Amino acid sequence: MSLLAFCEWLAATHYSVALHESLYMYPLVESVHVLALCVFVGFATMLDLRLLNKVLRNVPVSQVAGRLLPFTISGFVVMVITGALLFYAIPVRTYNSVWFRAKVIMLILAGINVWIFHSGIYTRVANWDMAAPAPKAARRAAIASLVLWGAIIIRSEEHTSELQS
Repeated sequence: MSLLAFCEWLAATHYSVALHESLYMYPLVESVHVLALCVFVGFATMLDLRLLNKVLRNVPVSQVAGRLLPFTISGFVVMVITGALLFYAIPVRTYNSVWFRAKVIMLILAGINVWIFHSGIYTRVANWDMAAPAPKAARRAAIASLVLWGAIIIRSEEHTSELQS
């Protein structure tokens, strides 16, 4: 079964049709998705800016991360769940969108960036917690995060505009 065939099957399911045609549920899911994106990106940006030594310079990186990551992770989880529901509501149009495909590639790259940072660079945070500036690898990860999430948000807007037309 091809991915397109799977999307066609998914689009024909009762719940997909119901979600897509719902007067209130689809806009509610989309709104929660955008709010979760704001929470996630807002807190991730604060951590990235701390790594770039632009904000909270007198606060250790580990303390900033410790306070922000629970909210960042919660925003991410809600964003993924609602994003999956949005895909579920209109899988064929979404699958055929070049903007969605670009977004998925950038999401994968952002995930790899987070994994590299948290499994490698951040494991040695005790060595550079108050360093100004943070190590190059940490700064590169922060810049990559800011660029990728900025591009994902831009692609999301273009994807949304494409789907609404």
